[in-house]
Amino acid sequence: MGTWDTGPFDNDTAADWCNGLDDAAVDERAGMVRDALVRAVDTDDRLEAPEAEEAVAAAALVAAQLPGGDVPSPHYGPEEPLPDLAALRPLALQALDRVVTEPSELLDLWEDSEGGPWRSGVERMRHILLPPAEGEQLSLC
Repeated sequence: MGTWDTGPFDNDTAADWCNGLDDAAVDERAGMVRDALVRAVDTDDRLEAPEAEEAVAAAALVAAQLPGGDVPSPHYGPEEPLPDLAALRPLALQALDRVVTEPSELLDLWEDSEGGPWRSGVERMRHILLPPAEGEQLSLC
């Protein structure tokens, strides 16, 4: 596993996936993000690490466009502009939930290496992706 830190883009798989986003036509990028999320959500058997790493990166891109979201890594995240991904918010939340639910190879790998900071990062993204509380205004600043 080519991983150098706990962030959503801090592994070879996510960095390569982001390069693919940059190389894709502008009108294909939202579909690529959606596809990465769907692959994780639709996996009934063991979710393999590469698919989980792509799903975490895709969820991070969705969360980055929401209030409180972090700007993607300037080194390993996508460099090209992304379309509005807000409609993928529920799917991104489902994908993260799947990544942290057994059987998940990425979850196992992080638990074996005491991945508390990784888990905290995923939980922070989950919090950002949760729908606003009833009556709360959604601001896309």
